[in-house]
Amino acid sequence: MFERTKDLRLSVIKQMELRASKFPDVISLAQGVPSFDTPSGIKRRVELALKNGVVSKYSLSPGLSELRELIEVKLAEDNMFYDFEKEIIVTAGSIEGITATLLAITNSGDEIIIPEPTYTSYREVIVLCGCTPVFVGLNEEKDWSFELEKFEKAITPKTKAIFYCNPNNPTGTIYSKQQLLGLAELAKKHNLFLISDEVYKDFTFARKEKIFSLAEVPELRKRVIRLFSFSKSYAMTGYRVGYLHCDESVACEILKVHDSLVTCAPVISQYGAMGALEMAEKDVIFFNEQYLKRRDLICARLDKLKHVFSYVRPESAYYVFPKIIKKDFDFSSLEAPESFSFKFAFWLLEKTQVAVVPGVAFGPSGEDHIRLSFGRTEHDINRAFDRMEKIFKI
Repeated sequence: MFERTKDLRLSVIKQMELRASKFPDVISLAQGVPSFDTPSGIKRRVELALKNGVVSKYSLSPGLSELRELIEVKLAEDNMFYDFEKEIIVTAGSIEGITATLLAITNSGDEIIIPEPTYTSYREVIVLCGCTPVFVGLNEEKDWSFELEKFEKAITPKTKAIFYCNPNNPTGTIYSKQQLLGLAELAKKHNLFLISDEVYKDFTFARKEKIFSLAEVPELRKRVIRLFSFSKSYAMTGYRVGYLHCDESVACEILKVHDSLVTCAPVISQYGAMGALEMAEKDVIFFNEQYLKRRDLICARLDKLKHVFSYVRPESAYYVFPKIIKKDFDFSSLEAPESFSFKFAFWLLEKTQVAVVPGVAFGPSGEDHIRLSFGRTEHDINRAFDRMEKIFKI
C-alpha cells in the first residue's frame, strides 16, 4: 500500500507555509504568489462567460478552440508556429502539463536530467512518473549558468529528457541563446526530449528583448515541449490554467494522458485565460515594472546584511536566492532536518516570524541558501527585513 507515494514528499514550500501559518504575525517571503489581484479585464471576461452560461460544461479535452486559436496567434508573434487544432493543449496549470508530458514520453526507470537549483516540485513529478531525477549543478560563480560538459557526463542510456525552467526558479537566471542551443546539440546527439517550463518568461529586468526559446527552432519541433502557465504573469495562481505546445506527433500522446488526468482544464479558467491574452498586456507591463522596483528593494536590503548573505542579482522571475555566509548560529533547540538551510529557515521563522524557503529544497546545490520571494508588497519586504536586521544586529 502507498508504494507509489513512499518516495514523494509534500513540497518544502508548502511545508514552510504550513509551519508559518502557526505564527500569528508571520510575514511570508516563501511561496511564489503574486501580491496583485487578477486584472479587471480578465475578471470581466469570466463574469461575461458566467452570465452567458457557457462555463458549466466540459470543453474539448485540448481546450476551448477560441483559446487555442488565441494562443497560436500569440506564439506566432514570438516566432513559434504551432497548429491550435493539433499541437496546443490547455492544461490545469503548468504542473499538470508537466505530469502529462512525463507520463506520455517516459517509461518507468527512465532518467530525467534537471539543472539545479530548480523548482522543488519537478523532482516529485519525476518520481511519481516512475523515473529518476538526475541533478546537474549550475555554476553560481558564473551567475548560475549551464556547464554543458556536466550535462554530457550525466547522460546515460536511460536518459529520456533534459527538463529546465527558463527563466529559472529560484535563481532568476535567464539562460542565453548560446547555452540553450548547446543543450539542443546534446539532445540531438543523444536523441533526447527538451522540456522547457517558461512560466516566468514575461518578467525581465536587465534586457528589453524577449527571452529566446528553443521552440523557435523549426528543426527541434519533435524534441521540444514548451509549457506556460497564466499563474504568475497574470496574477491567476488560483485559476489553475496553462498550456503546452509541441509537434503533433508528441502532442497526440500527451493529450491521451491529459484527458485521463483532468478531462479538460477548468472551463471558467479558460475564459479567464482568454481575457488575459485579449486584454491584459498593459497589466503584465505594470507587474513587470513593480517587480523590478521590488527586486531593487530586496537587493538593497540584502546589501545591508552582506555579513550574513551573498547573492547573484536576479534577471527575472520574482525570487532572489542568497547564500548564507554566516554560520555561527545556535540551532541546538530546533527540531529540524539535518540540512543547514532547513535549520536556518526554521530558526529564522521562530526568531523573526519571517518565512523563507530552505535552499536545499531546490536541489543539492541549493544547500546553504534560502529563497526569498519579492512577489510580495514593498511593505511586506521592508517589514521582513526590519525584523531580520534586528536579529542580525544591524
